[in-house]
Amino acid sequence: MNQAASPPPLSAFTPNERRLIRRLNTPNKVQDFLNNLPYNTEEQPLGETLRSFRSVVRHGTAHCLEAALAAAVILEQYGYPPLLLSFESICNLDHVLFVYCKRGRWGSIARSRDPGLHGRKPVFPTARALAKSYFDPYIDLEGCITAFAVVDLNKELAGYDWRLSEKNVWKVEQMLIDYPHHKLPVDWDRANRFRAMYVAFRETYPDRKPVRYAGRDKWTALPPEYTRPGYQIDWVQPAS
Repeated sequence: MNQAASPPPLSAFTPNERRLIRRLNTPNKVQDFLNNLPYNTEEQPLGETLRSFRSVVRHGTAHCLEAALAAAVILEQYGYPPLLLSFESICNLDHVLFVYCKRGRWGSIARSRDPGLHGRKPVFPTARALAKSYFDPYIDLEGCITAFAVVDLNKELAGYDWRLSEKNVWKVEQMLIDYPHHKLPVDWDRANRFRAMYVAFRETYPDRKPVRYAGRDKWTALPPEYTRPGYQIDWVQPAS
């Protein structure tokens, strides 16, 4: 079925979905819900997926874009427009999150396999400033943000059922790939220093990823796998 640009009424959801939506009535509650979902690693036999909110609830797992879509559907019921923040990276492994504006400040909700790519508190003056807060944590063995875009699903996918489809919603991914992104200037000297430190950290702690970045006070709560006792280890960051 096709969805209109406006949010569907609660009657369009199953009883389980309605209970979830009623319970998750703030961005922080949605982030906590997603933090406690296992990350969808798209393993065989199912392989790659791009599930709607309905399928995320049914399967109880989500990768980054699935989590962003789920957040958009839930918070749309509370007046937040369905906005996604899409990143482009030099490694072509992009990242997508849900973003919102509250009292003129931007925040985000996200799920990731990297601790620093989860949500941000609504404290950023612009979407660009919010996007830049992800630059350092994005750097790993290959990644580095080069561009970003804020996309309104109501405007770009009106008439397409990205909310409750029983099928994979690949049209969302293709739309984000095709959507014009704004370039972010890259300090390559800083990026290269940071990458060298990341590599050294992972060689020393192969079962962990860096968590203690500058600006950590602006992050939302992390999933349990990154907050267990002994996981977080200090590391020295390159000078700003």
